[in-house]
Amino acid sequence: MAEVEASVRDLVNRDRDCTERARAQMDLRRKINLLIGEWKAAGGGDVLPDIRDRMRLRPLKSESRPARC
Repeated sequence: MAEVEASVRDLVNRDRDCTERARAQMDLRRKINLLIGEWKAAGGGDVLPDIRDRMRLRPLKSESRPARC
């Protein structure tokens, strides 16, 4: 989904027609909403993480350190 959003943003920034990509993005969002609805109907009640939560939980990449001899 992130790739589709990036391509829509790129097309808009370059003043190009983004109709097809934007429709694909909306279809993906509909599918996600449907899946969330099914999950909740099946008893899922946990709070789903948003992007800020996911970024906070992502481990920081450590820079490679030279090996000691």
